[in-house]
Amino acid sequence: MRITKTAIGDVFSTQLNEESKKFFQYIVSDLTQLNSDVIRAFKRIYPLDFQPNLSEIVNDEVDFYAHCDTKHGVKLKLWEKVGNVANVGDFTNIIFRDTEDYGIKLGEEPILISNTWYVWKVNGSFSDVGKVEGKNRDAYVGLVINPYGIVELLKGNKYPHNYPAFE
Repeated sequence: MRITKTAIGDVFSTQLNEESKKFFQYIVSDLTQLNSDVIRAFKRIYPLDFQPNLSEIVNDEVDFYAHCDTKHGVKLKLWEKVGNVANVGDFTNIIFRDTEDYGIKLGEEPILISNTWYVWKVNGSFSDVGKVEGKNRDAYVGLVINPYGIVELLKGNKYPHNYPAFE
């Protein structure tokens, strides 16, 4: 089986339904989070027959940032590469958050609100912050999200469903 290659700057298109699609871009690899691909997903929704001007796409407003495996999404045919743009934006101030309260232990109820968070910036160190306050309230979920979850996020749905909130 041929291995799909992806590179920083690659722009991808994902079909949301029978009428529309959205775009995202692979912007950096985060050594802090399993050397996973970090993407920036753009807000605008386009008709399926839209032929993208990639310079316009990457200058659109960012909807969210996430960690994922871009190659796996291509392999699953959940998105397709439409080109590459060197402009990956400024990712130095993106903050991600995670908690050990995620996941359900057998026989236990899920934790809905966590007060044991840690945050980090791309390729930075983890910092325990406890309760999410101040600028950390804008932090993105830092899990490495499977390709199906990325599609759910692109559709505007919460993913993962049982991930705790911070208030």
